[in-house]
Amino acid sequence: DIIVKADVQGSVEALVQSFMGIKSDEVRIAVVHSGVGGITESDVMLASASNALIIGFNVRPDANARALAEKDGVDIRLYRVIYDAIDDVKSAMAGLLAPTVKEILLGHAEVRQVIHTPKVIVAGCYVQDGKITSNSMIRIVRDGIVVHEGKIGSLRRFKDDVKEVTEGFECGIAIESYRDVKEGDQLEAFRLEEEVAEL
Repeated sequence: DIIVKADVQGSVEALVQSFMGIKSDEVRIAVVHSGVGGITESDVMLASASNALIIGFNVRPDANARALAEKDGVDIRLYRVIYDAIDDVKSAMAGLLAPTVKEILLGHAEVRQVIHTPKVIVAGCYVQDGKITSNSMIRIVRDGIVVHEGKIGSLRRFKDDVKEVTEGFECGIAIESYRDVKEGDQLEAFRLEEEVAEL
C-alpha cells in the first residue's frame, strides 16, 4: 500500500500510473491516497492505519507529520527524481534494494529577513531546532514544496564566519549560486550517508 504526495498534479499522475504499471506475481501495489502538496499529519495517520508507505516527490513532511511518523513507525520516502521512486518500489517488490543514501536531518531555520548585497543574497535566519553547520547541505522549502537544494556558501554570526549555529540563535546564510530566497522560507540543513537499504 502506497500514499503518493507530489508538488504538482502532473507528477502525482505520472507516479500513480507508473506504480500501477509495475507487475509482479507475488506483490500487488495499491495506491490508497494521492494528492498535491506537503506531507501532513493526516497523510501519516492514513499510512499508519493502512500500513502504507508514503512516497513524496519534491515535497517535505511538516514538523507534526515528521513527529507522528517517527512515533508510529511510518516510512516516508522522499524523492527528487521520479525514476528513483519507481526503481525503489520495483526493487522493494523484488526484495532487493541497493544501498541507499540516507539523509541525516541536522536542523531547521526560518528566513526572517533577506539582505541583498552586490555579490550574494544573505538569508537572515532563526534556527528553530537542531543546528546549521557550514558544511551541511541546505534545502529551501516554501509552503511544503522544495524550491532548491544546494550547498551553504557562508554561515555567519554577526560579522564572523562560523562552523555551526545552534537552536535559538540567529545567523546569516548565503546559499551557493542561488538568490531567490524569500522571507518565511523554511531551511533544512542535512548531510548524506550511504547505508544498506531496507523497506
